[in-house]
Amino acid sequence: MQIISTIKNSGATFTPLALADFLSEKILKYADALPEKCSILDPACGNGALLSSIAGKIGNAFDFELKGYETNVDYLIEAKNNLSDILKKNRYCIELQDFLEITIQEENNLFSASQNQEYADIVIANPPYVRTQILGAEKSQQIAKTYNLKGKIDLYFPFLIGMTNALKKGGIMGVITSNRYLTTKSGAEIRKFLLENYDILEVMDLGDSKLFDAAVLPAILIGKKKTSKKQLAVPCHFTKIYEEFHPQKNTIKQSSVYDILQQDNSGVYSVADGRIFSYSVGLLKHSHVKTDIWQMTNDVENQWIEQIQRNMAFCIGDKFKVRVGIKSCADNVFLNEHWDKEEFIPENELLKPLISRENIERWTCTTENCMKVLYPHFSQNGKREVYDLQEFSNAEKYLNKHKIQLESRDYVIQAGRKWYEMWVPQNPELWKYPKLIFPDISVEAKFSYDESGAIVNGNCYWIVAQSEKEKDLLLLIQGIANSSLMAQYHDLCFNNKLYSGRRRYLSQYIEKYPIPDPCNAFSKRIIEIVELLNNKNFTSKSELENELNNCVLKSFGF
Repeated sequence: MQIISTIKNSGATFTPLALADFLSEKILKYADALPEKCSILDPACGNGALLSSIAGKIGNAFDFELKGYETNVDYLIEAKNNLSDILKKNRYCIELQDFLEITIQEENNLFSASQNQEYADIVIANPPYVRTQILGAEKSQQIAKTYNLKGKIDLYFPFLIGMTNALKKGGIMGVITSNRYLTTKSGAEIRKFLLENYDILEVMDLGDSKLFDAAVLPAILIGKKKTSKKQLAVPCHFTKIYEEFHPQKNTIKQSSVYDILQQDNSGVYSVADGRIFSYSVGLLKHSHVKTDIWQMTNDVENQWIEQIQRNMAFCIGDKFKVRVGIKSCADNVFLNEHWDKEEFIPENELLKPLISRENIERWTCTTENCMKVLYPHFSQNGKREVYDLQEFSNAEKYLNKHKIQLESRDYVIQAGRKWYEMWVPQNPELWKYPKLIFPDISVEAKFSYDESGAIVNGNCYWIVAQSEKEKDLLLLIQGIANSSLMAQYHDLCFNNKLYSGRRRYLSQYIEKYPIPDPCNAFSKRIIEIVELLNNKNFTSKSELENELNNCVLKSFGF
């Protein structure tokens, strides 16, 4: 089905020599029971860096043969040239083939003696990372169906499954992937698959260390394929490293990131180029629920987390739904900063103020002069309805100019919706209530309070209070969510950072934020402080924020 060969350059994720050597050494550290002749596989070998590295590390220690697959002929030639410099031709075989297609063909052909089933003793790989959006809906659905995957997938998911099918029981897999599967909802199925099929030996979240040029943050996983799926998961060694943007006076000096990764102790380290990294080591404990995120925390951090959880009254998700903002899938049509310059200006009844990421500060949001959205939905008897365009001639003329684009959103039509509707409009009834709004990506927590009735854009999330009692809870949540304690809790429990210290504030994380008893004295004081901080005219906020942070600590028993 031509899974990757039609995607430009997807068959080659080039691995720098230093990282290739680092991974090779990690794999060989655990490869203690190899046969007389060892078969080593790289299913997406690119220029052969990983195969060349592990061959060089083995040297004459034992006999081996290398197997590689590549879909790009130029990379294949480069890989063969690189390997020919260090090995005789009978020691390696690089094929111009799509590894995933071969895997599928071998699995479906029940009458063949498959060479692709459990023939490798070692798998070393840095497979391509290609998100669902780039793969396209049809190809993503094909892959999901073939490999029994649910939700949003990345191309390295089926690679992990295919590599496992090719690996012998007791064999070692060392793989560099995106780190997203460790902590995101979309990675749940692949986490479950890995725990069912491997004794996980090491997990290394390489964070924003920039060890190679990749648009995603990478991770290394070393695993030993189970001889029986009934084997229980055991705690494994983990390391994680992220750049520290708040300078520390007492940093431990190392020459490079690789030197830090060899350390046995957590700490704050500096390297020769001036960067500073927060480095953590410990045991990764797997939940009895195999789809749960993999939390990387050491004993001291675990005690701190447990203290918070012992003193919490509820999680946000127990009381409130965390919603994403509206999504049109045609923002160039529905969102506009200059409606007055359009030939046909939609009626005011359909143009609503829109709070977007750029309108949000730490406590409050700006609705003056913000963008307006053409919002064709209204509420009737508590239910979402869509306006009849015949009643709004200007809006009808404007939308008809873009009808071809809007009708191309097949999924909207197939869902039984009108061609000019939003894809995710949310319930119009809820906009009038007080709400917390926060951006999906931000360096610091920015939970803002809004009573303007504005609509929330799809690059933000929101929580709505529909009663006075819920409003007080909303203010307590805002104070906790904006506190320094919760920033630390977020990093430890969800560990989903991007480059430059930016955090992901996804609904799946925020719904798990712990909240203390609203009736205790410290919680009541937090609400009072938040009401002051939400006042746009209040300027001296630093002292109040310090008091807030102290109250949050005490509300959790610190």
